[in-house]
Amino acid sequence: MINALKNKDTFQRYIDSMRFALYCITHPLDGFWDLTHEKRGTYAAANTILFLTLLVRVLKLRYTSFLFMKVYWEGINIFLYIASVAFPLAMFVVGNWGLTTLFDGKARLGQVYMASCYALTPYPLIQFPLMVFSNFVTVDEAEFYTVISVLSLVWAAMLFISAMGQIHEFGLAKNLLFMVASLFAMLVIVFILMLFFSMISQGVAYFISIGKEIMFRL
Repeated sequence: MINALKNKDTFQRYIDSMRFALYCITHPLDGFWDLTHEKRGTYAAANTILFLTLLVRVLKLRYTSFLFMKVYWEGINIFLYIASVAFPLAMFVVGNWGLTTLFDGKARLGQVYMASCYALTPYPLIQFPLMVFSNFVTVDEAEFYTVISVLSLVWAAMLFISAMGQIHEFGLAKNLLFMVASLFAMLVIVFILMLFFSMISQGVAYFISIGKEIMFRL
């Protein structure tokens, strides 16, 4: 009985945190403050929003009208397509947290991740119905489709800025500065990863060549 009540409470908290995403995107300043400071967000909801974002991005390839999106399946790797969103998001989260921690940022790594995922809410919320709508419009109405599609991206970008400012308790100027700095941090992370994997591959190749030499001499 106790476990059932706990599961019910956990599920209800999850539902409430999903609903709270709608409040965050319409009241970003209050919403993202309460998201972390009042603990109204959950990692389960953040993971769900990220999953829906990735799912809608993949579904758009299949179900968006060819008038708006021409897809050449032979040149598409679904895993790389998903990684094109998930990997930059991960780099942004790590880069932003790493920089802000050095300059009095108040948010923890998990909170940066949660706020970032909540900021993605407009994408699946707008892109999914837009994907369906694309199959019922003509070329003459393409501008409407494009404007709404861009709106979802701009909205999400503005939410990212609001979210980072609220969870770190930064002013506007300082927040914008660290948003730009986070982009440079992402480039540094990419460089370090490329350097790391290059060293690993060279090391593996070296030991393989030694192994071949030993086998040849034996």
